Amino acid sequence: MSVERRPPPLETRPLLEQSPPSYHSTDDATSPITPNSPGAGPPLLNRFSRIELCWILLGLWSGVLLGAFDGTVVATLLTPIGSEFEASNEASYIGTSYLLSVCCFTPLYGRLADILGRKGAMLLALSLFGTGTILCGMAPSMKALLVARTIAGMGGGGITVTDLIPLKQRGLYQGVANVLYGLGAALGGPIGGWANDNFGWRSAFYLQTPVLIFSFVTVALKVNIRLPDEVQNQKLSDKLRRIDFLGSITLVGAVGCLLLGFDIKSTEDLQWKDPAVVGCLIASFFLASLFVWVEKYWAAAPVMPLRLITQRTPMAVSISNLLLSMSVFSMLYSAPIYFITVRSKPSAVAGLYLLPHSLCIPAGSLFAGWFMRKTGKLYSLTVIAALMTLFASLLASCWTRYQLPFHFWLDLLPQGLGFACFITTTLIALIAGVRKEDMPIATGLSYLFRTTGQALGVSLSGAVLQTVLLQSLRARIRGPGSEDVSYTSQTNYHSAQIIPSLDHHLREAAVDSYADALRVVFICQSVVCFLGFLACLPIRESPLP
Repeated sequence: MSVERRPPPLETRPLLEQSPPSYHSTDDATSPITPNSPGAGPPLLNRFSRIELCWILLGLWSGVLLGAFDGTVVATLLTPIGSEFEASNEASYIGTSYLLSVCCFTPLYGRLADILGRKGAMLLALSLFGTGTILCGMAPSMKALLVARTIAGMGGGGITVTDLIPLKQRGLYQGVANVLYGLGAALGGPIGGWANDNFGWRSAFYLQTPVLIFSFVTVALKVNIRLPDEVQNQKLSDKLRRIDFLGSITLVGAVGCLLLGFDIKSTEDLQWKDPAVVGCLIASFFLASLFVWVEKYWAAAPVMPLRLITQRTPMAVSISNLLLSMSVFSMLYSAPIYFITVRSKPSAVAGLYLLPHSLCIPAGSLFAGWFMRKTGKLYSLTVIAALMTLFASLLASCWTRYQLPFHFWLDLLPQGLGFACFITTTLIALIAGVRKEDMPIATGLSYLFRTTGQALGVSLSGAVLQTVLLQSLRARIRGPGSEDVSYTSQTNYHSAQIIPSLDHHLREAAVDSYADALRVVFICQSVVCFLGFLACLPIRESPLP
């Protein structure tokens, strides 16, 4: 009885050759072996010379560098942007709007790449990201800026295509990409702060334009990837059915309503029983329930397959990635606020404090890859990495106004190093713990929980900061006229950068209030980190080939 052989899943087929081209001695010293040459093996879908492959990767990796650069730039500029628009209480929305948009569109780009082709999907992502970034620099108000960040996030979810490189070589290429990501993240803080101090915060967005143009032109001219015939010849209606539009919308709606409920409660100083707050939380619960129903019964290609996430290792990896991403991005956006408001540092210096954290990302990722390759193990490193992240949050919760500057540099090191190791080992644990045909879905699942955690971390830490800050200011500023300088008024404390110009009494009250509020944020980070540590413990140690 013959057994029918099924073709491999579309997402697992690499679009480039399995190894760099081999060269043989001919009159043309650079001519690669053709598919019909002896020992060439089966015909390959795409063949490129080393130079062509370098150009392709250069176009893709410039997008990786730019995305990392943009993230730390915005984290450094939250305070000056909020101050200019007199809306410091809404500053966390700048990060949340971008990350929510990324969360929504990242799962869709894999399917869009099958419809538009790899070049079309990349150009669409770069166009949206570039348009949103330029509009950020032109924004006349906070609301316009939030819309622009949402547009940028629509592109930020697709500025890399991960299936160009075969799995056997992907570790090396991912290591180089991680180095560039760390470089972009390291440069974003100090360059963004320097641009703000010398030319205004808008210039930090305009500075990204040359890299955007270079990446767009390189992709347009050099990325010519042919898709497999079964994908290329598939009907458009069949391709569209594989895009989980309803699942993505309900997921983002559930997360967005949850964040909005917490945000308006804190920024507008409302009670928990206020109809607006209750309405947002009820809507979040309803949309979350609808999302589960859609993923289980409706979606042909669900963005979050329930059959996969209910398994032990995928569930542990997903929850721990969600929680640790919340903690790390809370730190990424809260630490610059601490340095500007409590330590009275300019934006450029505040950005420099993030430098060790950013440089540890590629170092931690490369170390984790080397460790797993050397030992074939990942569980012990995963647990240690989670503890390092927790340790950094505990150190931050002990910061004082009079602490020596080098402490801040050293205290952020364990988190950057630990988180980089953690996301690397848990991704490999997830891939090693599922069937081969589920590997692409598992990878997307990891990124989905990570981006959701990033959005939650930025928004919820901002909500905690505003709530505690308001209470602390009211406790410290009493007497006649105290309401005039309350954080809820439309005057002084909507602009954090006005603190140095206040009278001594008000300045001390403001600085102490920010210190108290940020300490609570860092303590909450520690609690979330501890929960993330507990969540990673059930991860199984799978054999690593």
